[in-house]
Amino acid sequence: MSEARTLDRFIAPAQERLWALANNIWWSWDPECISLFNDLNPIRWRQLNQNPIALLKETPLRELERRASELGLHSRINYCYRRQQEYLNADRTWGANNAGVLRPRPVAYFSAEFGLHESLPIYSGGLGVLAGDHIKSASDLDIPLVGVGLFYGQGYFLQRLDADGWQHEDYIATDVGTRPMQIAIGENGEPVTVEIATRSGSIHSKVWRIKVGRCDLLLLDSNVEGNAPEDRELTSRLYGGDGRTRIRQELLLGVGGHRALRAMGISPGVLHLNEGHSAFVVLEAIRCRMEDEGVDFKTAASHVAREVVFTTHTPVPAGHDRFPADLIEEHLGPLRDELGLSQENLMGFGRVYSNDDAETFCMTVLGLKLSRRANAVSALHGEVSREMWWKMYPGKPEDAVPIGHITNGVHVPSWLAPQMRRLYDRHLGVGWGFRSGDKHTWAEIEKVDDGELWETHLSLKAQLIEFARQRAKEQAAFRGEAQEAIQRLGKVLTQDALTIGFARRFATYKRANLILKDIERLAGMVNDPKRPVQFVFAGKAHPHDVPGKTVLQEIARLMRDADLGDKFVFIEDYDINVGRHLVQGVDVWLNNPRRPLEASGTSGQKVVLNGGLNLSVLDGWWAEAYDGLNGFAIGKGRTHSNMDVHDRRDGDDLYRVLDEEVIPLYYQRDRDGLPRGWIQRMKRTIRTLGWRFNADRMVMDYSMKCYVPAAGGTSSEIREP
Repeated sequence: MSEARTLDRFIAPAQERLWALANNIWWSWDPECISLFNDLNPIRWRQLNQNPIALLKETPLRELERRASELGLHSRINYCYRRQQEYLNADRTWGANNAGVLRPRPVAYFSAEFGLHESLPIYSGGLGVLAGDHIKSASDLDIPLVGVGLFYGQGYFLQRLDADGWQHEDYIATDVGTRPMQIAIGENGEPVTVEIATRSGSIHSKVWRIKVGRCDLLLLDSNVEGNAPEDRELTSRLYGGDGRTRIRQELLLGVGGHRALRAMGISPGVLHLNEGHSAFVVLEAIRCRMEDEGVDFKTAASHVAREVVFTTHTPVPAGHDRFPADLIEEHLGPLRDELGLSQENLMGFGRVYSNDDAETFCMTVLGLKLSRRANAVSALHGEVSREMWWKMYPGKPEDAVPIGHITNGVHVPSWLAPQMRRLYDRHLGVGWGFRSGDKHTWAEIEKVDDGELWETHLSLKAQLIEFARQRAKEQAAFRGEAQEAIQRLGKVLTQDALTIGFARRFATYKRANLILKDIERLAGMVNDPKRPVQFVFAGKAHPHDVPGKTVLQEIARLMRDADLGDKFVFIEDYDINVGRHLVQGVDVWLNNPRRPLEASGTSGQKVVLNGGLNLSVLDGWWAEAYDGLNGFAIGKGRTHSNMDVHDRRDGDDLYRVLDEEVIPLYYQRDRDGLPRGWIQRMKRTIRTLGWRFNADRMVMDYSMKCYVPAAGGTSSEIREP
């Protein structure tokens, strides 16, 4: 009895508080919480992909108490719990002061993927990570926002390379019992279910709810009884299947997502469409407005469009989803009937030329036509988007096309290394994190001692090298390689060499192999005994992208090259965890897409926060960020109509910048062994870019320029006649 009382008094409260922390993704961007979970069992924490729920589930209560007592964790558990509660209940926030109109009618943020943390694999890359950063910053700022997406039971794919460097894909079911997911409960106190009628039968879905700080994320899951077998698999994989699978996923995301919100009693004041995948939501919102207000389609569409914010991310025409008329009629037919539209009328909303029967239905066109606020994700992407879609606006010059831009940013707490955080804590002032979107916050970085900044960077670089070696050994062992080869991989890379990182989706236009255009010159560069260079690569090719897989194989094979192998490492299975190590530890981040095909790009922005320098084509965000002294540029921002000429010119300039600018500056040391010129450039990049390419700044821009006006919350607006 005495032992039971002891367990009840001391262990249960600690366990309950650990579970409260684990069940809100907020822990993933709070360094104290991360450290707390890691210390419970460092080995299992790493093996479980930093998943606190999986860790708590497998740890017996007595073992948990033993670890807590041995390490004195009780006070830390209480501290983290109090921090979480203070965060969740704070009322003097930026959002309370600037976006109060959204409190009763929040923003509904629709995205096909959300990259919140590596332990929740419902993302594939940049679009999802951006959505994850967006909802996290909305939480930090206290912007009333609800995310809406799909739960992919098998996620994207696990990447494995064979002995020849060819990519293979494995799909593994996600155990929802070890994720911070609860069934969403509706206004009626019952689990939320969604039904969508199509011409070929109904699609049913349940809804999961995830806490992301102050915000909620709702995920629709079609793996429910009552669905046909094909529909039970509908949300199993991200970006899998054919056009029929894609349209059904997008129908579920848009129409189903809106119905889930209604079932939970959430009446959004703003619909934010993160890319065209969710554009069907606007049609469902119009149907609801017609039903609620007793108005016709035209009137309802006019009212709804004022509340829609549409963000386009894709500067490549092939990247915009298009569907033939028969698929649209099969899946939108019942909704079309309720809207009172003919088939031709509905198709017209998805066509650049409404009456062109030969044109398919484009989701981006639907989003643009039924929104009053549309934006690209960088200044250059805005220009590209206006040029791409100007034919939709006859009589308007290209510059007058109503597509603006809000440049992407990254969530600072999620991507900032703990060592850099401690440095900023010492030098940027108390509460600097709450002001990270203000340029004045970062000015004090110039006063940081050069040696302190450089030593901090070197410690992060050492972590990256150790991580790369460990992953390379594990991957080789998985392939069954000889022990000698595995041991060699444990010694690849060196702390003393200039380290260049490249990690992103292996689409051919991103030109991961641009650095390989002159192998002899490259070999001379990496094997220079006085000024060596080494490369760390990561990234996935889409399962059906054979050219992308070929480029990836070309890179991966370098690990087996006798002359280059120790200086080239490819880290398999690129995810948020791999990305975090890379952006925190590299000296230089290489980005060389074929301009102007990079809409924005955010990986290089994460490098900025950690003191790395960008070496990039003047495309996406870098085109508006580079000032000549805060990094390095490939080319002059010019293109060529001949793609081969374009690539050759950029390849030549990449080598020139490395030879003449990057390598000499890195290896120019003073008597203390410090690269003073390099460190000066590190400080400048942090000071000039840390506040600008920051998700807090991005979400504040969306709030003041889009959300508050769309919700009717501006205090003044005068329009010219």
